[in-house]
Amino acid sequence: MDLQTETWTDMADAETDLALLPVGSTEQHGPHAPLGTDTLDAEAVAERGAERYDDPVVVAPPVPVGVAEEHRAFTGTLWTSESTFRSYVRDIVRSLASHGWDHVVLVNGHGGNIDALREVSGTITRHDEAFAVPFTWFNAVGDHSTDMGHGGPLETSLLQHTNPETVHEDRLDEAADGGSDGWGEWQSGVNLAFDSDEFTENGVVGDPREGSAERGETLLELATESLVDLLDEIADRPAGPRS
Repeated sequence: MDLQTETWTDMADAETDLALLPVGSTEQHGPHAPLGTDTLDAEAVAERGAERYDDPVVVAPPVPVGVAEEHRAFTGTLWTSESTFRSYVRDIVRSLASHGWDHVVLVNGHGGNIDALREVSGTITRHDEAFAVPFTWFNAVGDHSTDMGHGGPLETSLLQHTNPETVHEDRLDEAADGGSDGWGEWQSGVNLAFDSDEFTENGVVGDPREGSAERGETLLELATESLVDLLDEIADRPAGPRS
């Protein structure tokens, strides 16, 4: 049940306490993929998960700007502070819970959001009238997760399957040539790089040429299965402040 396309009167009749909040980012993804990659991917997984689940699930509008200052050197990247981000997400979950949709999965598409989403989920579950848990789709696709980079084969594949018109196929060689093999600049177990332009010329990490629409279909299926399992697991959990 998509909040953006339903009427309030229809939503008032929704018999569910489950909701999905897609959370993405507006940031560079190399010369071949759109700035909204993370948001588009999170939306695709959330929408498919809601379709696949046996009971009704509310899908909220996506959060399109996240914790992404590490990509600030690349034009078009937007970011917010972690504190602002956490507060905004918490307010949205509170809004959902006020209507009875108080079991909320934060369907995340951006690595930079992970720590903040875990923290705010804990705050919500401990102190608010809701239960919240983060779900990052690219960490829930089995062995494929080892290929996660940035604008690399996983993100590109999912786009090629769900939003193929957004991928510049003629720029994949350029993306690979100007990218890096791994994330960061490491010494003694410490990442010395705070911004992505310190280790990748064009923002890409990984080889997007290893992606395909077929692989994207597999990734969407795996992420959807994981999300459905998660919804099953939280459906009967108590929501509300913990003593």
